[in-house]
Amino acid sequence: MKTSRTLKWIVGLVLGPLLLAVLFIAVFGWNWMRGPIERLTIQKTGRALAINGDLTLKLAWPFPHVRAQSVTFANPAWAKEKQMLSASAIDVTVSLKQLLQRQLTFPEVRLDQPVVFLEQSLDGRKSWLLDIDQRDEEARIHIDRLALNQGTLGFEDPARKTSIRSQLSTQTQQGKESQDAAVAFEAQGQYKGLALKASGTGGPVLALRYEDTPYDLKVVATVGKTSLEADGQVTSLLKFSAVDMNLKLRGDSLAQLFPLLGIAAPVTRAYTTAGHLVHSANIWRYDNFSGRFGASDIAGVLQVETGGKRTSLTADLVSKQLDFEDLGPLIGAKPGSVDAARLMAVPSPAIDQNKNGGAGTPLKARVLPNVPFQTDRWGSMDADVKLNAKSIRRARELPLENLQAHLTLRDSVLTLDPIDFAMAGGHLSAVISLDGRKQPIQAHARVKARKIQLSKLLPTVDLNKTSIGQINGDFDLTGSGNSVRQMLASANGKMAMLVEGGQISRLMMEKAGLHLWEILELSLSGDRPIILRCAVAEFDVQKGKMRADALVFDTQVTTLLGVGSIDLAQESLDLTFNQKTKRTSPLALRSPIYIRGSFVKPEVGVDKGRVAVRALGAVALGLVNPLLALIPLVDPGPGKDSDCGQLVLGAKQGRPN
Repeated sequence: MKTSRTLKWIVGLVLGPLLLAVLFIAVFGWNWMRGPIERLTIQKTGRALAINGDLTLKLAWPFPHVRAQSVTFANPAWAKEKQMLSASAIDVTVSLKQLLQRQLTFPEVRLDQPVVFLEQSLDGRKSWLLDIDQRDEEARIHIDRLALNQGTLGFEDPARKTSIRSQLSTQTQQGKESQDAAVAFEAQGQYKGLALKASGTGGPVLALRYEDTPYDLKVVATVGKTSLEADGQVTSLLKFSAVDMNLKLRGDSLAQLFPLLGIAAPVTRAYTTAGHLVHSANIWRYDNFSGRFGASDIAGVLQVETGGKRTSLTADLVSKQLDFEDLGPLIGAKPGSVDAARLMAVPSPAIDQNKNGGAGTPLKARVLPNVPFQTDRWGSMDADVKLNAKSIRRARELPLENLQAHLTLRDSVLTLDPIDFAMAGGHLSAVISLDGRKQPIQAHARVKARKIQLSKLLPTVDLNKTSIGQINGDFDLTGSGNSVRQMLASANGKMAMLVEGGQISRLMMEKAGLHLWEILELSLSGDRPIILRCAVAEFDVQKGKMRADALVFDTQVTTLLGVGSIDLAQESLDLTFNQKTKRTSPLALRSPIYIRGSFVKPEVGVDKGRVAVRALGAVALGLVNPLLALIPLVDPGPGKDSDCGQLVLGAKQGRPN
């Protein structure tokens, strides 16, 4: 009997408070908890939480459900916006298991008419971190799935020049429940200093952390001068753990992607691409894309791997038709710069009066590329890119037919090995390295020209069409500078070219020899080829100045012997060719030929004083006897054949390996 009474007292003591609590909640609801929750929040975070409407709780293990109406949560005092969150209603499920481990996790959150402003300060504090100083990365609410019904989202990060405002709306489709409606969004503002405008649609619930639930997403956006269209699925919106989307990109230059993606893409002309973007683990892959940059088409596969010491990019690219002008920006040349320089090369008061400048050439008329390479970006990534261009659209004066290039970037050292053109029936290949670890850039170029057909080298020169012979050459140059022009202006090394045997237009050589009688004869009877014994050009390059060690063009009728220099810094020419006629010509001017002026507008001329003296002599003798007038115009010859074997041997011995 006594035991029974004791048991009743124990049951009463246990169930009594519980029954009183149930009765209290039944009468007064859960609103009594608003005060304790608000006080606890300000104690832990230093920021005010206000629940101005009803609070309800549905108990369930392990995910109880909480609904609060008319809720606001303050931003830290340093933030621009007063409130971080305000919503007409909030519905959340709480993970009790995570709560027992002192981590606040909401498997599901629904916000009605929310206004959310997230901010990051210049010193790195983040308004969404809930510790007193907003610095502890662990002091945050973890949300798995988020549903938003009509609202505004804002984000501020002045350190990264980013300020974004986004408006959300719910698009209810006919025949579907409202909870299944898609969310439409529009965003505008600034991202990393670039103007941003975006719009799109997504699924009704944002899968923020779910690793097994792809989220449907469609976006159209413009950032700066780059536009994109993406349509597909993203897994985990916070981490982008997987991506499967069709992606279109277009912009003024691939280099503009650097602030967006952190990829040091080259400068290009305007481009557009479309392909399939996939991502998993540390691999981003742009599959089977195709597009254009400038007037060139481009296609292939591009892959970016993150997670290592540096981002790594690999690409295998092909082009059916590559416009040669589109390659200019890759080496720092602006499109149309050569033509623009030619237009500038007109007589002007502001001319370079020194010997190297060339009379009548404006100082600004330059053709060598001078846009600096952006080596500060080279250290952010490694790269391995292959390009094969099957056909090259180029000027008729530039007989290039094919391109194969392999570019690597390792530890800020950019290497082209090889870069190979099919040129005038032969090949022009090069190995180029640019060491961006040093300032200015240290450059080394080795260029080989092999079996280039003389007749195809200058296709626009009619007199050259009957020429036969192969040109071979080697250049080995080192230099320093942050643009191609600066590198060449400081270059040191050797340059050699030679032609062994062949044939060349006789009319061309008679014109070079200033043989007036033969020129008249061949013009009436027709041109014919003569033997080209050899042509040798050797230059020693010191500090950007090419000095001719050997400059010989030896044919069956005339030998041209050249001296002088080419100044790469001033982009000027100062060459003199003397003719050694091998046959007597009854009517010749016999004057050195000068090639001077700038690269833009070279000037070819003769010694006018010497020609005038010969002409006056002819006139004076003509007064005595008309036949004597021809004596000063006769080139008696005969010149000697050059020692081609020795010249060729010397050129070969001096050729860099």
